Amino acid sequence: MAKFQTCLSTFFVTFLFISLVSATFYQNISPDQLRSHEKLTHIRFYFHELITNEKPSLIIIDPPKVMSNSPLPFGSMVVIEDPLTIGPDVESKRIGKAQGFYLSATQRAGLDLEIVMGMTLTFLEGEFNGSTLSVLGRNEIINPVREMPIIGGTGAFRFARGFVLARSVKVDYHKGDATVEYNVYVYHYPSTTSSSHHHFNEGLHFMTDPILSKI
Repeated sequence: MAKFQTCLSTFFVTFLFISLVSATFYQNISPDQLRSHEKLTHIRFYFHELITNEKPSLIIIDPPKVMSNSPLPFGSMVVIEDPLTIGPDVESKRIGKAQGFYLSATQRAGLDLEIVMGMTLTFLEGEFNGSTLSVLGRNEIINPVREMPIIGGTGAFRFARGFVLARSVKVDYHKGDATVEYNVYVYHYPSTTSSSHHHFNEGLHFMTDPILSKI
């Protein structure tokens, strides 16, 4: 009897080990299940950099160790929390904020600025309240219109891809204050779609094999 119990225990341990090794922890989801819910959205708002304000919206955290007549010498690193408004006036309705950083990435002197921007656009009003877009790209300030890619998003902007067109409305190159019009064109799968929401949440059930819950 003892020998039988030992064999039974060995069999159970072996079976449990195989079950753990082969436990399903992922699920393949066909893009076709989501593609029909994809939408293209255009959003326009105004981005404000406030230097001379009582509470500046950016700070230079790594001043370069070189002499330059550029307002943002090569190697400068800036952290931002800039307000986004519905109109060009900074006092118009605020609909979100831009949080992130940029680096001065040109060795040319003067006002011919080139920066690399990485930021999250967080929306705090309307249909997209609580949702974000991630932007990362080159911004050549001197150009009338600059294009930067959208590399992702959250909430209503899941699987986001698209681009931003930035157009300077008002810039003080010496003081640093600026107002920029942003036109955003983004493809995304809204989280409010019931079927897509179901598929995203379903992934949680595949982290543990059903057999493990019976141990």
